[in-house]
Amino acid sequence: HGTIDAIRQFNHRIVPPGTRFSYASVEPDVLSMVLKHTIPKTASAYFQEKIWQRIGAESDATWMVDAEGYEFGHFGFSAALRDYARLGRLLAHDGAWNGQQIIPARWMIEATTVRPEDTCLLPGKAMRDFGYGYLFWLLPGNRRQFALVGAFGQRIIIDPPSKLVMVQTALDETDAASWKLWRTLVAQLG
Repeated sequence: HGTIDAIRQFNHRIVPPGTRFSYASVEPDVLSMVLKHTIPKTASAYFQEKIWQRIGAESDATWMVDAEGYEFGHFGFSAALRDYARLGRLLAHDGAWNGQQIIPARWMIEATTVRPEDTCLLPGKAMRDFGYGYLFWLLPGNRRQFALVGAFGQRIIIDPPSKLVMVQTALDETDAASWKLWRTLVAQLG
């Protein structure tokens, strides 16, 4: 079965919007399919053109595809450590790279900030340790911080106020050490 077959299973709403958070990997897959049918190229080609080349990535990234040849929206993107750091730097600067706005800053802020009417997405409410934005995991605290979190310990953690970025590509079996290090670093910032 491919992505489209997986999406077809989810054709009714369980609760009204904005009342309960429940992460579902099919939602990024839906966005991937919308992108696929909106632009005349693959998601990876689009990402290569709009982001990867513009931030000066050193290596090609890879993106796993489903049985139908579509890039997974929720899984399977892999890149070199330094290129993940470049992506983190872009996000820490709210989409700006060397004075050029690559991703609209307003979108970046909206994507990483919970609106007052969406309290179910706040850290501690959505999940014990995270909130949720537009595909970004939001960290608790008084600062706007967010992360991209992979399935096997990969993460890019970002603190836009200080422009601090931490990248991890190795497996963290307890999933605690890197978060503890991050909290310690941010605490030092004040």
